[in-house]
Amino acid sequence: MKKVLIANRGEIAVRVARACRDYGLASVAVYADADSDAPFVALADEAYALSGNTPAETYLDAGKLMAIALRAGADAVHPGYGFLSENAGFARAVQSAGLTWIGPDPEVIEALGDKLSARRIAQSVGAPLAAGSDGAIASAGEAIRFARAFGLPIAIKAVHGGGGRGLKIARRIEDVGDMFEQATREAMAAFGRGECFVERFLDRPRHIEAQVLADRHGHVVVVGTRDCSLQRRNQKLIEEAPAPFLSAGQREQIHEAARDICAAAGYTGAGTVEFLLGADGALCFLEVNTRLQVEHPVTEETTGIDLVVEQFRIAEGLPLSVTATPEPHGHAMEFRINIEDPGRGFLPSAGRVTAWQVPSGPGIRLDAGIEAGSIVPAMFDSLAAKLIVWGKTRAQAIARARRALAEFSIEGVPSVLPFHRAVLDHADFTNRFAVHTRWIETDFKETLAVAARPKPPSDGTVRGHIEIDGKRVEIALSGGLLHLLGASAAAASPETRGAPASEPGAVPAPVSGVLVQWRVADGAHVEAGAPLAVMEAMKMETAVTAPQAGIITLLSEPGSTQTAGSTIARITHKSDGG
Repeated sequence: MKKVLIANRGEIAVRVARACRDYGLASVAVYADADSDAPFVALADEAYALSGNTPAETYLDAGKLMAIALRAGADAVHPGYGFLSENAGFARAVQSAGLTWIGPDPEVIEALGDKLSARRIAQSVGAPLAAGSDGAIASAGEAIRFARAFGLPIAIKAVHGGGGRGLKIARRIEDVGDMFEQATREAMAAFGRGECFVERFLDRPRHIEAQVLADRHGHVVVVGTRDCSLQRRNQKLIEEAPAPFLSAGQREQIHEAARDICAAAGYTGAGTVEFLLGADGALCFLEVNTRLQVEHPVTEETTGIDLVVEQFRIAEGLPLSVTATPEPHGHAMEFRINIEDPGRGFLPSAGRVTAWQVPSGPGIRLDAGIEAGSIVPAMFDSLAAKLIVWGKTRAQAIARARRALAEFSIEGVPSVLPFHRAVLDHADFTNRFAVHTRWIETDFKETLAVAARPKPPSDGTVRGHIEIDGKRVEIALSGGLLHLLGASAAAASPETRGAPASEPGAVPAPVSGVLVQWRVADGAHVEAGAPLAVMEAMKMETAVTAPQAGIITLLSEPGSTQTAGSTIARITHKSDGG
């Protein structure tokens, strides 16, 4: 390999570009319009525009990615995580074009990416499993019948899902139907396939995973374990390695099951086998992620292994640089820095980062995809950076994390930093480790302040870029010139539609994103707090509820893009003449 196309964005694109430089490879970035000024674009040796803004138009468009790879003369593709990283069709297209796919073979991605097939492989090697449906289910009614037969809670899972998307946990029988529909929609939006199956879900479980490396010489090594139990809406927030408070028997069972599953599947590359660990000690196979994980740095910090470079070595046909599970060195924690407001239930946000003060010092690593002045777009994942902290012991890692989070400051957009600081003051996490995958929803009682809504990212100047042989050249038009050229046209543009929802009865968009569907008809009578619509922001669904009772008038179409706070409907009392 000599030149790698990075088929991704944000902090993982930065991470892969740096690994390319360390390993002596040239890197090629691709970028959506909203990412034209992102750090990963400037860091790569070359950068090419994808000419679009939505995921479907850009990082999910395999045809565009392949055309750029061939145009740039890349001989390999690294998919990062998310987007097409677990898409067997894309992997096959890369290989068919004569390029090296930095990941497992397409057939392995298909076998393990299909959750039902992965269950069968896990069953064949004797891995621990929960009761589940025999195959994909066709309707919400089937999910309800399963719940009545096996009991609650149940997990509704997208067959082709991953990363918490297309996964819903139903704890009440009356929620099963709606959650089945939500899981199907999320899976279609994120993966293009909506099939779902169901299985029993361990109550208050820990989320444990094993990092695996496998080469083409028959070596399969479990590099270590991680705990990823601290989650909200099935999205991880804090991870650590090695997974603490496991017995020797539990750790060995996890290692053995992960190794055997990957060996049986013919796995090559870096992959992760995930498990749930119940409060009673019961272990249950969850899924295999056939890619690099967001939380891979905590394993790197405790093993000294560069997992991205190891991916390069495996793709080139070289043997693993490690032949057995290494003894972990110290303890590491990763804090995902999401642009979300924990005071509003972790609502994702968008806007310009006006200040970015980051920590440093012993044991501190920061993998960031933004910097001061960056614009966080609404259409992509809310993860902006990862703070990784290492210490000789878990206690030292926690102490350093407190110091690092106190130094960390982000302005212009909300972030989860206040939540992370609060967790490090909670005995459930720091002392007795009583956290579980629903701990935030059920046990975390801290009240966090609501962040101010970010202002629209505009300084009066519009900047753009043109490409010359893969190199970007910036162009800029001042606000004054734009005004002379036609301020009225700008005022009528879709981006400026929708006044802030401040008038009585206005129904505001809770997040910047896409209005997926209305759940009420125009002119219907609604009660205060009733669900009105579903919006999708950063690949996750958010409900819109009625601020008051009355007659609703719908002002926005399904599929339209909305900014946070814009009026999408209006509710009037009958006495108002509405």
